[in-house]
Amino acid sequence: MPCPALALRAVLSAALLTALAGCATTPAPGTTAVEASVTTKAVGYLASDAVPASLDLVPAPPAPGSAGFALDEQVSAEARALQGSPRFAQAHRDAELGFPEGANQFACAIDMDVDAVKTPALYRLLERSRIDASAATRVAKKHYQRARPFMVNGAPTCTPEDEDGLRGNGSYPSGHTSIGWAWALILAEIAPDRADAIQARGRDYGESRLVCNVHWQSDILEGRFMGAAAVARLHDNRGFQKDLRAARREIAAARKAGRHASRDCAAEEAVLKVRPQSAL
Repeated sequence: MPCPALALRAVLSAALLTALAGCATTPAPGTTAVEASVTTKAVGYLASDAVPASLDLVPAPPAPGSAGFALDEQVSAEARALQGSPRFAQAHRDAELGFPEGANQFACAIDMDVDAVKTPALYRLLERSRIDASAATRVAKKHYQRARPFMVNGAPTCTPEDEDGLRGNGSYPSGHTSIGWAWALILAEIAPDRADAIQARGRDYGESRLVCNVHWQSDILEGRFMGAAAVARLHDNRGFQKDLRAARREIAAARKAGRHASRDCAAEEAVLKVRPQSAL
């Protein structure tokens, strides 16, 4: 006959797990789920009416035949010359935004691994700000529906598995770049001793989209702008401010404990030094 105490414990444990699951997937009161992560159901910090208005903030993309589009084509051609190289392989790695993998895109720049157990606030900060920075580009992307470089030049991308989805997702401005630049600004603030390396990584992260043949140069530039706009809004959010302070403490503790990034950062740094010549 089952022990009543054990049965009661099982019921309580199940109830607790259900409650915790609900906490993980429900936005805090007063916020709106701008975008959800497929793997963790995370939501951004910003309510929908606090997301920067990309259609008001960015100009129309360069028109075919204009000097701006000629520059886009020139940079795109230079970036395509890197196909098949280690820099092209790095662009494929940089395309991954899903978590937990995405949490360590800047691991070498901050010289520390990021995970949900050892650095939960930093992990949460990166994942939730990623959603906000992506949302900051969405309205303009949908409005302009700009064709991506691979749709124009017919050359391969670094993520052929993503091409079908990318065809229906406007190129301008770049969501990946917005996210990478937002991360760079946030991380440079909480790890100022690594600010130069972090900001260089933010630049290179956006340029990976050029090398991947999925974005134009003007997409990258306006993506950086929208990433900065998102971070400016985030600084007025209490949840963001709380996680920012906690993440700063986690980084300080990791430094004190002598923890470093576990990947081959020297190799990554060498690869990232290779850039399209005309990229700004």
